[in-house]
Amino acid sequence: MQTNPTPPAYTSLVAVGDSFTEGMSDLLPDGSYRGWADVLAARMAARTPGFRYANLAVRGKLIQQIVDEQVEVAAAMNADVVTLVGGLNDTLRPSCDMGRVRGLLTEAVERLAPSCKQLVLMRSPGRQGPVLERFRPRMEELFACVDELAARHGALVVDLYGAPALADPRLWDVDRLHLTAEGHRRVAEAVWQALGHDPEDTGWHIPMPASAPPRWLARRAADARFAREHLLPWIGRRLTGRSSGDGRPAKRPELLPYEDLA
Repeated sequence: MQTNPTPPAYTSLVAVGDSFTEGMSDLLPDGSYRGWADVLAARMAARTPGFRYANLAVRGKLIQQIVDEQVEVAAAMNADVVTLVGGLNDTLRPSCDMGRVRGLLTEAVERLAPSCKQLVLMRSPGRQGPVLERFRPRMEELFACVDELAARHGALVVDLYGAPALADPRLWDVDRLHLTAEGHRRVAEAVWQALGHDPEDTGWHIPMPASAPPRWLARRAADARFAREHLLPWIGRRLTGRSSGDGRPAKRPELLPYEDLA
């Protein structure tokens, strides 16, 4: 009987990125966020005594900020596994320079790849709807760059963009920008499998069962709530040059044993 090869015994993980990697909107009872990287770290720690984990991600960060504030710190940790997800916030800006974004992402990969045993990149998920359609060309240009860099530097690519399940609006929070707890769980499963581990959920990418669409009045109420609580504040930050991550520290800035951070 054929068996899967034993996955490498990775002893440390560093996560680099923005709100997606910080874990919004996988809200915990104490008001903090968990997210796919924490879920992944917990699984890896359960199988590797002394496993260490750091999460440098901060919400709202653009790729330049990720390069300036996180990449060198992550490289210096010399972790076994480094995950890097960035650039998507840039694609949502009206004045986005995709050439500059590609250059900065290249800089990040070239610095991180030699510092770890396995670099993991991602094609980020996209929620169905008009926002995705408007920015799809930029996103796909970013993901083409991810694929090219992965091939050049031996990085893994986790294709969340191509997973039908993660386009389902039911897996996205009311802000329409961040995954729910179930969405983050599926992302953790995808990365887990990409690292060579046996699946805990073989159907993470399979769409959820169909359900009746919400009624017109419920949709309009949801649209109004979204505009009031999320869209208008987001526009306000863009107009004033502020970010939701301004002044926030890294989520888990030191590479320490996982149980010390759980």
